[in-house]
Amino acid sequence: MRNNPFPLFVACCLLANVFLTVALSCKEIDDSYSTNPNHRLSFSTDTLSFDTVFSTIGSATRQIMVYNTNNAPLLITSIGLANGTESGFRLNVDGRSGEVFSHIRIPGKDSLYVLVEVTIEPTKANRPLWIEDLLEFTVNGKTQAVCLRACGQDVHLLRGGVTVRRDTLWTASRPYLIYDSLVVDSGVTLTLEKGALLYMHHKAKWQINGRLQAVGTLEHPIIFRGDRLDNLLTDLPYDRIANQWEGLFFGSSSWGNVMDYVVVRNGNQGLYFFPSELQERKISISNSQITNMEQLVLTAGNCRMEAVNTEFSNAGGNILSLTGGNYHFIHCTLVNYYAFNPGRQGFPVLELKGKKEAPLTAIFDNCIIDGSYAEGDRPLTGEVWVDASDGGELNFLFNHCAVKTMEVADTSFRRVQFIGGENPMRYRYIGSAQDNLFDFRPDTCRAVMGKADPDIAARYPLDRFGVDRTVGEDGPDIGAYEYVPE
Repeated sequence: MRNNPFPLFVACCLLANVFLTVALSCKEIDDSYSTNPNHRLSFSTDTLSFDTVFSTIGSATRQIMVYNTNNAPLLITSIGLANGTESGFRLNVDGRSGEVFSHIRIPGKDSLYVLVEVTIEPTKANRPLWIEDLLEFTVNGKTQAVCLRACGQDVHLLRGGVTVRRDTLWTASRPYLIYDSLVVDSGVTLTLEKGALLYMHHKAKWQINGRLQAVGTLEHPIIFRGDRLDNLLTDLPYDRIANQWEGLFFGSSSWGNVMDYVVVRNGNQGLYFFPSELQERKISISNSQITNMEQLVLTAGNCRMEAVNTEFSNAGGNILSLTGGNYHFIHCTLVNYYAFNPGRQGFPVLELKGKKEAPLTAIFDNCIIDGSYAEGDRPLTGEVWVDASDGGELNFLFNHCAVKTMEVADTSFRRVQFIGGENPMRYRYIGSAQDNLFDFRPDTCRAVMGKADPDIAARYPLDRFGVDRTVGEDGPDIGAYEYVPE
């Protein structure tokens, strides 16, 4: 029996008609492109700049918006980099990765995304080096360009968990970028040169079982921080966001640590000290800033330590939590106005605990203890909490301090300024007052100006910024910073 060819013929005619319709439609679309040489593209920026990019480590992704402000569609005949792949920039146009893109249609009054990343090869130089390229768009025979710029920095890259097994000096010639963990072995000293810059990747942790000697200067401090150099939001850099890395942990075998002119910021924990015997000092901290932590700024159990001219500030938990041990804080500013967790439920600035097996002695001379809590409705509440519930011995003294707690007549509070309510603290702002970000220098605050113990101040005549606190007409101020009029 012969097959009837008619249905096949009909099907072929219908298919041909579809192809013809599509072709005509495409021709109509193609013919609708504007050929006017005055019709140009617009861009969200004329220069796309990347913050410092570590060599061999890819950058964060940035974007450019490309606009067709004309009524008619435009045909972008090519999008590409002037230097090809040599500069290290990479492109993604409307979801497609590549080096060169051709015949990109952009309808009238419409836009498209161009995503840009960059990876910079090692420059073998200590100083940062600027890398530039042009992102070129060709429309109607004319080329427009957006400048791409990135600052490349070679680093000492430590990956996969690194243990320092012998006495070592880290210089300030290049930054250090630490992934995973860094361990300083027991009996080993790691010395950081003034001006050393230490970047920590997410979850990076320091475990110091030996000794850390970090001695910077006012002009060249040593800085520990996260490695995100871009912004979370347009006006909010990651450098202000906590929980960028884990923190510095000092083991029970760690003694004789020194931190002078050191900044530690943006971790989960700040400084964490495991219990030790009290015969030898665990750490001496001076002229430093430990700030902006997701949990606690400083946690210590049964340690002996001293801190002078240092700011401990801003955390989701306590600023200081001390359980047993012997502590002396002199001209320190302990303050918590953490913008990302203003409630801080259950976490006052200062927490003191005495245990039966670990008595506590804590002395505060010329210190500020302040935060966003109210001063409380009874003594030793507000921003101070004392716990000797298990019968542990607990001795503390606030001498010439400004403390946010309910006023109390007690020999443990010697010439103390009780702040809060009608006697508030005032600090300098970083940016506008609406940002609620402070640098915690006093701002014409009578609660602390001229109220410090002059005998103590004479032993430490310069504040954290090198201001002489002994020459003011009113006398020295409480806290790590002497008041200086703006």
